[in-house]
Amino acid sequence: MSRVLLIVGGGIAAYKACEIIRLLRKAGHGVRCVLTEGGSHFVTAMTLAALSQEEVHTTLWDLKDEAEMGHIQLSRQADLVVVAPATADLLARMAAGLANDLATTLLLATDKPVLAAPAMNVRMWLHPATQRNVDQLRRDGITIMEPDEGAMACGEFGPGRLPDPAAIVARIEALFGKWPERFAARPIAADSRPLFAKHIVVTAGPTHEPIDPVRYIANRSSGKQGFAIAGALAALGARVSLIAGPVTLPTPAGVTRIDVETAREMAAAVENALPADAAVMVAAVADWRAAGAAEQKLKKAAGGVPSLQLLENPDILATVGHGPNRPRLLVGFAAETEHVVAHAQAKLSRKGADWIVANDVSGDVMGGDTNTVHLVSSDGVETWEHMPKADVATRLADRIAAALQAPEQPR
Repeated sequence: MSRVLLIVGGGIAAYKACEIIRLLRKAGHGVRCVLTEGGSHFVTAMTLAALSQEEVHTTLWDLKDEAEMGHIQLSRQADLVVVAPATADLLARMAAGLANDLATTLLLATDKPVLAAPAMNVRMWLHPATQRNVDQLRRDGITIMEPDEGAMACGEFGPGRLPDPAAIVARIEALFGKWPERFAARPIAADSRPLFAKHIVVTAGPTHEPIDPVRYIANRSSGKQGFAIAGALAALGARVSLIAGPVTLPTPAGVTRIDVETAREMAAAVENALPADAAVMVAAVADWRAAGAAEQKLKKAAGGVPSLQLLENPDILATVGHGPNRPRLLVGFAAETEHVVAHAQAKLSRKGADWIVANDVSGDVMGGDTNTVHLVSSDGVETWEHMPKADVATRLADRIAAALQAPEQPR
């Protein structure tokens, strides 16, 4: 049985901690809770104790506990520390390394992995200070989930809602596969899922290349196929880093999402996510960008249409395919409107990929829910029947799992 230390922050979403505890215990995990002062205004220690069947800790100034260095013991006895909800204040104190209550003191003292699930007002989440704190925490090695988007208790709408408790529990179980060597005190049993502990990078969606503050170069990619693939890989046990262009899709359960806008931002995010066991490059990356984005909106003028000079964007698939951190399995996507298979075959060696998944996007494929694809490899071309994108994702994930389980062949 793995052990989770759950820190309940002070926000309205604290009531969802009860469901997190229930799901964790149902999955066979032990849970011990630390209730912050703010959290106690939304949920009681008695409720958390009844659900967890463990004593709930609320203060750094407990004479008995601290005589035995209780905050040190709590931080070391867990296999994973989870902060949910992680409020803007709590994230800020974590990023600054403050230790002025039990929660922040044990976070500073722990030597175990930490997962934080943010929950706050949309403006607080998007504030530069919060984004700066989140970036710092990620650089420190803390896993930060992306908040859900939707209506909030404050009446506003946008990103900031606590992720669904089931998604948080799925991420917890994925993290137990991510760092098996970190749990030497109580080893976690091997997972039976075929991609257990494998790291896979997935790119999805379009990129937006700014022309001026209100216009950009883009394409019709919806991100649906890439997001479905990321979710299917996570369901097979993989640790998935999903690098997403500007789309409004919900993050698949168990997936770490990194949002980007431009091709250059996506290239940098892919580089930062490597090394990986596999990479699936589904994103429809813009081939070109404006040479210089105007600082102000371009206005109509009597002189006619302004000229737009274009520069070539980085070829992310080729960079990874011929780079030093090339994954064992590299899968590219080719969205074509003619000579679909021929163009994909030409891409295969040029990009340094193992497989190219090609499809005809001349219809409504980029915004639709179905797809017809051709899996192109050095062994030939395999055409799959027309099917929902979710089924394409499941079949491709199964093929990736089989490839990574097979003995590695020299290149």
